[in-house]
Amino acid sequence: MYAKLKGFRLHARRVFDGFRYLENRVLTLEQGKIIAIDRETAAADAFADGLLVPGFVDLQVNGGGGVLFNNQPDAAALRTMASAHARFGTTAMLPTLITDKLAIMERAADAVAQALKEKVPGIIGIHFEGPHLSEGKKGAHSEQFIRKISEGEWRLYARKDLGQIMITLAPETVAAQDIRRLVALGVKVCLGHSNADYLKAQQAVDVGADGFTHLFNAMSPLQGREPGMVGCALMNDNASCGLIVDGFHVDKVSCQLALKTKPKGKIFLVTDAMSPVGTEQTEFAFFDRKVTLNQGKLTSTTGELAGSVLDMATAVRNSHDLLGLELEEAIAMASRYPADYLGQVSLGVIKAGAAANLVLLDENLTVSGTWIRGQQVYRR
Repeated sequence: MYAKLKGFRLHARRVFDGFRYLENRVLTLEQGKIIAIDRETAAADAFADGLLVPGFVDLQVNGGGGVLFNNQPDAAALRTMASAHARFGTTAMLPTLITDKLAIMERAADAVAQALKEKVPGIIGIHFEGPHLSEGKKGAHSEQFIRKISEGEWRLYARKDLGQIMITLAPETVAAQDIRRLVALGVKVCLGHSNADYLKAQQAVDVGADGFTHLFNAMSPLQGREPGMVGCALMNDNASCGLIVDGFHVDKVSCQLALKTKPKGKIFLVTDAMSPVGTEQTEFAFFDRKVTLNQGKLTSTTGELAGSVLDMATAVRNSHDLLGLELEEAIAMASRYPADYLGQVSLGVIKAGAAANLVLLDENLTVSGTWIRGQQVYRR
């Protein structure tokens, strides 16, 4: 367990540090950080044969390892989810709670607080996807739980023991002054599951919302006489967008158009992963419905797409192979760009002083090793 070794030295044949490629480097890992990067020397404790890249950062993870966070909002579930996704290179994640009752939100928050206190590898905060959404763009969310912000939720959003809080909301259901209040609390406000017109979405951006959840999905589309939320997302250079590149959620051309339109660094990969990731599970309970996996696609009994079985390594491969992105750009979209969006400068890069969150990829871009805070948590 590398985290327990002082000054553990890892020799990597090839490194992508988040910006450029390096050859034959020795990384010294100590107390969860990279404390030095040197050229090849004889004194190394282990050898990484492949491409060593920054650990992936996933800001939308509903489940994994057979667990859905809504169904099991406790610290044990977070350990299972983080472990399942670590196999695919995710070293930092926001466990995501889909629209639910306040009591479930509170239990989920307590679970994240406990996981952070216990330093569960990979957990850095929480993403509340809802409940302040548009009923018309609810997607697979349960309409019965969609609501305005109550005092109970305000107490939750003001907590300081949850790491980074991220909220997806529809601006037509949340007043501009409330978005401003959330931003003042340190919450990252993303717009999504919304039927807002361009002006309403832009008003939310003007008061501090700076992200868009799963671009194109469950939001008012770009049209000739009404740019909608998609138009607002593409128009605002300073706003970041999550993108699900699984071949089901967004057409290849739409992905490429967004990447061509937005400044580099403002689109990052997310999985929107559900419980089957890392398992052989083919169906699971989802509120009063059932979700079924068929040929890589998750569908609710009511017909909607219900998350994905995408993992970050596959998202990187898809971005490289299907969208035609350079490999370094695909990797940055899974690591540096989401870290930048959160303002987490120690994540998503390989440099002295950064977190020792690392992923080793083989020639097929499959994960063969994952390190979180200097400790190897997965080895194929």
